[in-house]
Amino acid sequence: MRRRDLILSTAAAVALSGCAGSSKFRRYDGPEVTYVVVNKGARRMHLLHHASVLKSYDINLGFAPVGHKQFEGDGRTPEGVYRIDRRNPNSNFHLSLGISYPNVNDVALAKAMGKSAGGDIFIHGQKNPFRRDSKDWTWGCIAVANEEMEEIYAMVQDDTLIALNA
Repeated sequence: MRRRDLILSTAAAVALSGCAGSSKFRRYDGPEVTYVVVNKGARRMHLLHHASVLKSYDINLGFAPVGHKQFEGDGRTPEGVYRIDRRNPNSNFHLSLGISYPNVNDVALAKAMGKSAGGDIFIHGQKNPFRRDSKDWTWGCIAVANEEMEEIYAMVQDDTLIALNA
């Protein structure tokens, strides 16, 4: 009985010690990110301070990545200039930063097609960090690894411009 208790308590201590110092919320005190640029074709996202690239990331997009998002459920990632307009620290995808899609033009385009433009387009992490996601698996969002999302979440502030290019 003692040996079993010793093994269980040791296993619990090891498991808890891994959690003690880790937080998904990081601090960033470098240059301000003034612009986010997403190059959909190259599957790259760049965080810029004016004209200087601070960091770049490989990304995954919507499951139908070619072309501008036209309506809810089309699997496309929007194209154009938007803003980071909200933060979700309790995201189902680790952490997420909201993109101000849809704008007035997006709504009008979808309405002309008899559809809803949708919304809830985010830069986010992975749902399951232990599984390697296939390329372009989101419903129109921009996905990165969870560790990268922690860095992005700390660096990019609300109201930062984001350009999504083909």
